[in-house]
Formats: sequence, structure tokens, C-alpha cells
Amino acid sequence: MGKIKKNDSVMILAGKDKGKSGKVLFVYPKKNRALVQGLNLVTKHARKTKEDQQGGIIHKESPVNISNLMVVCQKCGKPAKPGFSALSDGTKVRICRKCKELI
Repeated sequence: MGKIKKNDSVMILAGKDKGKSGKVLFVYPKKNRALVQGLNLVTKHARKTKEDQQGGIIHKESPVNISNLMVVCQKCGKPAKPGFSALSDGTKVRICRKCKELI
């Protein structure tokens, strides 16, 4: 069970998008990276093809290192390091270390 998962709301801690928040679209656990919606945009030059009639310059998201991300709690709205706790039925869940609510 990882600290950052798909559909988490995260804040970027370092780099050109420092302080911005977004939703995690995809996690690459082997590369230790995550794709965040609308953040860490890079410029790609696309050639005209039969599928892509337009071509031109495209802006797309690039993966960010997970060490530069912090989960934002929905309850308190602050970036917090997630902690882990066991429920009464024995399942392991993530909790906000600031407000003790489930993430």
C-alpha cells in the first residue's frame, strides 16, 4: 500500500510548479514517479500525420518524482504526510496526521 495513489489530490513541493495542486492521473511505482493533471507541462513538437492532421506544438504532462509530492487532505485542506491505521475489521487505511481523518 503506497503513500500516493491514483485520484489523490497532491501538492508539488519542488520544481517549477512548486505550491500548485492537482489530481494524480497515473502512478509509476517502479520509476517512483506520478503523473499529475495539469502540472509539470512539457512542450512536444508533433509532426502532421494521417491521424493527427493538425500537428504543431503540444503541451502535455510529464511525470513528477513522488518525493516531490505531498497528499492534500480533503477534510482540513492542508498538505499532510499520510499515516497508516488499522480499522476494527483489520483493514489498513491511510489517515491525515494533522486532523486524524481518513484520506
